[in-house]
Amino acid sequence: MNRALFATAATVAGLALAAFAAPAADTPNATPQHVDDFQLTDHTRLAQHLYYFNYTPAIVMMSRTNGSTVSRDDSQALEKLNAAYKDKGVVVWALDSNLADSRDAVAAEAAKQKLDVPILMDEQQLVGEQLGVKREGEVFVINPKTWTVAYRGPMGAQANQAVDALLAGKPEMLRVSDTVGKTIAFPAKDHAADFANISYSKDIAPILQEKCVSCHVNGGIGPFAMNSYAVVKGFAPMIRETVRTRRMPPYFADPHIGAFKNDQGMTADQTKLLVHWIEAGAPRGEGSDPLLANANKTAPEWPTELGKPDVIVDLPSFKVPASGLVEYQNQVIPNPFKQDTWLSAIAMKPGDRRVLHHVVSNHIPDSSLPPPAIPGGSVGSYTPGAQPQVMADGSGAPVPAGGKLHFQMHYTTMGKETVDKTQVGFYTLKAPPEYIKRSTVISTFSLYIPAGEARHKEVAYLTFPADAYLYTLYPHSHYRGYHVELKEVAADGKETMLLSLPKYDFNWQRDYDPVKPILVKAGTKLVATWVYDNSSHNPANPDPKRNVTWGEQTPDEMMYFRVNYRWADETVTHVRNDLQQKLFASQMMGSLDSNLDGFIEKSELKGPLAGLQAKFDEADTNHTGKLTAEQLAKILPSRRMSRRDTPDV
Repeated sequence: MNRALFATAATVAGLALAAFAAPAADTPNATPQHVDDFQLTDHTRLAQHLYYFNYTPAIVMMSRTNGSTVSRDDSQALEKLNAAYKDKGVVVWALDSNLADSRDAVAAEAAKQKLDVPILMDEQQLVGEQLGVKREGEVFVINPKTWTVAYRGPMGAQANQAVDALLAGKPEMLRVSDTVGKTIAFPAKDHAADFANISYSKDIAPILQEKCVSCHVNGGIGPFAMNSYAVVKGFAPMIRETVRTRRMPPYFADPHIGAFKNDQGMTADQTKLLVHWIEAGAPRGEGSDPLLANANKTAPEWPTELGKPDVIVDLPSFKVPASGLVEYQNQVIPNPFKQDTWLSAIAMKPGDRRVLHHVVSNHIPDSSLPPPAIPGGSVGSYTPGAQPQVMADGSGAPVPAGGKLHFQMHYTTMGKETVDKTQVGFYTLKAPPEYIKRSTVISTFSLYIPAGEARHKEVAYLTFPADAYLYTLYPHSHYRGYHVELKEVAADGKETMLLSLPKYDFNWQRDYDPVKPILVKAGTKLVATWVYDNSSHNPANPDPKRNVTWGEQTPDEMMYFRVNYRWADETVTHVRNDLQQKLFASQMMGSLDSNLDGFIEKSELKGPLAGLQAKFDEADTNHTGKLTAEQLAKILPSRRMSRRDTPDV
């Protein structure tokens, strides 16, 4: 554990506890109110992380509620403030802590008012509680240099003066009277005195056991083992900070969109209970310590829920140098399966997870033998934070007998030499399944992220030619990936959001398996949207001065979304490779058609494909300014992405 980081987190949390009740109004010389770090999702489903904006001269945040005349008027004033100061680098937000306001309702009102300012949804009220929000229309001008409140009061000239003071380098404290809008109820804050009665034994330890201990165990991926109250107490400030900023638990799907089998996130009630307990000083209270049962536990060699694999293969060891770019390592081993085999699950155990960026695999048939009776494909994959791949009930991943297994290994250096020796565990079905698990990738060949751009968007889709059931949704990008969503657009135009990650984290890449398979009808477009942060404010950005295109290495970038599915009318005895071919035929159009109109405009040929604009007019024989799929094929024939193009299948 980084001692300096822990000390900082402890100091921040300590200040938060002291400032849980905000300073009174009309006290210009009061001790500055500290503002703790947080991450909230705004009304457009994009994550907003407070301390990310430490480079700005000022942050303005105004409390609001839906359906209120005061909030509507103040929101318009906030828009004007944003317009006046945006070019000076000031960040402006609205904050909705009202429990009666749903995100959909807030988004609808924002659209009606034509608001551009992000409205942060404080659904658990933890931010409003810490700030001491009392009523709507309350403006907080925050100094990012000290993370203190430089002004607190109503919208108006004094708020602007506070911003001007920060821009001029004069962060004087200025406090005025409360606002005149209606009060915002904070039920938990009204009972803050009861937080000390939250039971560690009965309430807190069970949450940690359920959501945290699988990683925070001896030898686990977590930086410390949660095996006693003393450990939790010592790390309590850090736990509070990582929960408030949504970094932990490492599960990032928007809880309002979809329901997934492997949901590792804490519920809203669990989150509030844990944070309030820490803010009360993390009292021990009475009762046993359930975490002591973990004292002698170590991380299992293979996933507990799956047990020991039926077949384990050792991939060749590879010495990873201390620095530099490492070319992809293509390791080929004999196929351990002498008969056609169906897999129920695949688990990969990295030899050194610090350097293993990803593993991609596939079956290579023996060209001297007749074509296999069952289709070949992926035999497992790995990315940082990945969980085992478990096939849906009634389905399996086919591995034809004979041939070879190919594993593409991508390594990144970490400053010192190490050796990786990864193992792959296969869990087999004793009899053929009913359904064939398939996979495909939504991506774009024309990925182009301008240098320095903080919120660059890329869109791509696939059109399903027949009914299919989706079993797994998996997004992947590199260090510039900020936000990702997948939605379906039915043939009649109806849109349904399937998955949203308000903030993507490269270090925790997960499959998202719907609780119930999602039926997509013929003609449906699956649309993936990625937002990238190529600015200097992204601490993981390898080079913010570079215009980024598609590339295999970590300093490059990928726009990628895998889905696992089955065709509705396909079984192991009724194979529909024809549908696969039709699906893949739609890849090129979907990778370029960013406005989803079924045509390619000249402006959509960008990035690595910008050179094709010179051939556009020649292909546009009917002079519509748009190319059909057939016309596009004349200048660039459609093709399926090769495995070298994709990090995971």
